[in-house]
Amino acid sequence: MSTRTLQQILRAHPTSDGAGVKLRRSLGQSPGARLDPFLMLDEFSTDNPDDYIAGFPAHPHRGFETVTYMLEGHMQHEDHLGHRGELVGGGAQWMTAGRGIIHSEMPLQENGRMHGFQLWINLPAREKLKPAAYRDVRPEEIASVALEGGGHARVIAGRIDSQTVSVEGPIQGLSTAPLFADVKLPAGACFTQAIEATHNAFVYVYEGELEVGATGNQRRLAAHEAGLLSTGACIAVAAGALGARFILLAARPLREPVVQYGPFVMNTREEIEQAIVDYQNGELTKEHSASLLSSRS
Repeated sequence: MSTRTLQQILRAHPTSDGAGVKLRRSLGQSPGARLDPFLMLDEFSTDNPDDYIAGFPAHPHRGFETVTYMLEGHMQHEDHLGHRGELVGGGAQWMTAGRGIIHSEMPLQENGRMHGFQLWINLPAREKLKPAAYRDVRPEEIASVALEGGGHARVIAGRIDSQTVSVEGPIQGLSTAPLFADVKLPAGACFTQAIEATHNAFVYVYEGELEVGATGNQRRLAAHEAGLLSTGACIAVAAGALGARFILLAARPLREPVVQYGPFVMNTREEIEQAIVDYQNGELTKEHSASLLSSRS
């Protein structure tokens, strides 16, 4: 079985988004810093309320999916469809913007630690204008599996195999067939996981450090670095002297043109221009509202 190697390292850069929320951005820090179908990965991590209290007021999206995974903290999601959900430590939110959604993500805490991630995953052209969808994933819905040699993995999407146990996350059946796992390893522990050979994959370390690759062909990946992986049938990593915590992401590439303008991700410039016009004219979400009313009648 061929083991993937570490091909490129993207050091997360400090930036801000929303109404001034401070974060680190690895994927998506530039148009060239993407890994099909992944568009962006942000990590927010702070004990200072001034860094997050203003949150992410109402804003639009079209053409892709957002995944918010919380390690610590408490936020509320609201959108134009009337959905309201709470993101708590250990939980996640999977939102498909499709044709268009206007939503907000605001803190429900005035002090304490806020730590988590937001991931953007592209949609294929045939799905970019489908109705919006939204799912809150409670912490107890996310399966955890003990790993050989110590540590554990929480599986948000896809499947993780450990010894004789196979654990699936609550998110399944998407066209990109994503794998999203949060892995914790003690010092020196190893972790190996099969990955679809046709999928692109990367790891993002948020605590400690990893040695990535088969023995004799390893490269070090430090905290707050995203490691883009080569092709291969599996990934093999070993935790450093202080252990490691990281997220593992893989998905089927779309191999389609990507044109992005802020919160809109389409295939052509003309489609981006239409998204802007639709938003300015109040048409971005019109079809969603109509379909929602129809489904309730």
